[in-house]
Amino acid sequence: MAAASSPLSSSLSSSSLGHFISNPHRPSPPSAFSIPVRSPLPSRFPSLSSLRLRLPPLPSLSNGSGNNGGKSNGSGNQGGGGGGGGDDEDDESGWEKNRDQALFVLANLGRSLDSLPLDLAEAVRDGKVTGEIITRFVNLEKSPLFRWLMNFGGFKERLLADDLFLAKVLMECGVGIFTKTAAEYQKRKENFVKELDFVIADVVMAIVADFMLVWLPAPTVSLRSSIAVGAGPIAKFFHGCPDNAFQVALAGRSYSLVQRIGAIVRNGSKLFVVGTASSLIGTGVTNALIKARKAVDKENAHEGEDIPIISTSVGYGVYMAVSSNLRYQILAGVIEQRMLEPLLHNNKALLSAMCFAVRTGNTFLGSLLWVDYARWVGIQ
Repeated sequence: MAAASSPLSSSLSSSSLGHFISNPHRPSPPSAFSIPVRSPLPSRFPSLSSLRLRLPPLPSLSNGSGNNGGKSNGSGNQGGGGGGGGDDEDDESGWEKNRDQALFVLANLGRSLDSLPLDLAEAVRDGKVTGEIITRFVNLEKSPLFRWLMNFGGFKERLLADDLFLAKVLMECGVGIFTKTAAEYQKRKENFVKELDFVIADVVMAIVADFMLVWLPAPTVSLRSSIAVGAGPIAKFFHGCPDNAFQVALAGRSYSLVQRIGAIVRNGSKLFVVGTASSLIGTGVTNALIKARKAVDKENAHEGEDIPIISTSVGYGVYMAVSSNLRYQILAGVIEQRMLEPLLHNNKALLSAMCFAVRTGNTFLGSLLWVDYARWVGIQ
């Protein structure tokens, strides 16, 4: 068919052909034999950008905080990493990713920002929490006990970082009660029942110390508001430190080595106060009971000795600030969060069992170290 001559083409003169060639932009005349054909395909395909996944409409994020959003960690730097412009851009993209992910999860759950507690909603706006944290909050909220505990900021920050936090508190306190009671029985033997008041005083102080040893080094999801502008440099520095020196930082947030060391120093100072105070109360109550027993029972007055309050309390505070602080920071931030949690994330029962075994071993190790330390400094 390509070789056949058309009547129309044979009727064209050479002059008219030259005219069309010299005017290439002139439209061709209609042909008597032209048949309009309409293509079944669209003449223009949609651009690929219009085929992108569309997220649900996001709520308004205006919170009156300007353009800074949640990018400031309250310590005067961006994310705590102390990097250059590239780090700032990475942090900014991390904040935005966290915010979009959290809002997407909320939209899928049919929840709004207004349904969240104020501090958590603010953290979502600022990009401080991920969609996984929002999912964990919703799951925890289904339990009346956890819903009540999350009314307290400290519990909320720790439960959002670790949904087994309450179980670990019970593990630690339970193991502490058993080991402390066993140690008291080993020390008092046949006088255990007669000196039950001393035993109770010692066990109560041990429970307080065990609770704080789980509470302070526990990883958290920071929901704290920005520190006051007029705060001093030391306050700003410690405000930007993590609660656990080894905890995993969320996307968009990073901690420098100095900030992680600052977490050890800050928790150590708190544990020194806790250890000293608990020992002051415990030894004070014990000495008071000894004196009361001597006044009542003259025959056995020689059996009890007053415990040196100041030296024992300060020695115990130093032990908790150094030995207990480092052991529990490593236990919570490295062994549990970085090793056991990723490995056994989908098996909570086995994860709980492993945490119980590790914490029991840590308590036993702490008891051995305390005896050696107390003898070394001369308080026992």
